[in-house]
Amino acid sequence: MTNSNTALSVSKQLSPLLRHWREVRGKSQLDLSMDTGVSQRHISFVESGRSVPSRQRLLTVAEALDVPFRERNTLLLAAGYAPIYSEDSWDAPEMQPVADALRRMLRQHEPFPAIVMDRYWNVLMSNTATLRFFNCFVDMAARKSPRNLLHLMFDPAGMRPFIDNWAETSRSLLARVHRESIGRVVDDKTRELLKTLLAYPDVDFDRKALTAPGSTPVVPLTFVKDGQSLNFFSLVTTVGTPMTIASQELRLECMFPTDQQTEHLYADMMKGAPMPIFPKDH
Repeated sequence: MTNSNTALSVSKQLSPLLRHWREVRGKSQLDLSMDTGVSQRHISFVESGRSVPSRQRLLTVAEALDVPFRERNTLLLAAGYAPIYSEDSWDAPEMQPVADALRRMLRQHEPFPAIVMDRYWNVLMSNTATLRFFNCFVDMAARKSPRNLLHLMFDPAGMRPFIDNWAETSRSLLARVHRESIGRVVDDKTRELLKTLLAYPDVDFDRKALTAPGSTPVVPLTFVKDGQSLNFFSLVTTVGTPMTIASQELRLECMFPTDQQTEHLYADMMKGAPMPIFPKDH
């Protein structure tokens, strides 16, 4: 294949991807040109398959479009360049400082539950309180690893029977999947996760929930134990300046009691909760 034919093949792979991200972000070619300093004419040529940008110019455009790191690697490969963002796992040696910081935060959040999840809500780490709390409802040791928080909530054999106001809660959780997806874009794997969640009985997702205004500062998650309600809300922490795919996709979720009554009920319940006998990191 000649160089010209190779460039044509590359441009045809890149052009629909770049156009997709520009449209996802709701930007015109002129908007993107003004954001990046790349001429509108050049952007048009790339999107029509008539030109291939330099690697740095492509990265500048990807940054302006807030393309997640994993998808930036895809753009680079489509343009004929080597990927630059590491795809090593969260527990790789270079991630050790971040992992140590997360473990410290998990410990500091005791006696309340806190977990570290990946992009798809798989639990990577948790503090002792998390396992003790959920073991008050279900046998966590019987659930396969990696444990997925959403499946734990939606599964009729999991936490679902103990969740108050299930219809509203399930819509709220599904809306969170959309809002908190990396780059605010639902990728194929997230779409598959949503499909499996919607396959559970009595799950109906109203897309209006994505934009519906709330009447309270937070949406509580209410568990019912022995006829008593425990109301929690979550704070989510992400890595502020990620440089790898793993660090960008990690998030720490900390649960807090919404009211004083819940705090007292929780303290009483946890007094009788057994300590976990299986590893905290999973």
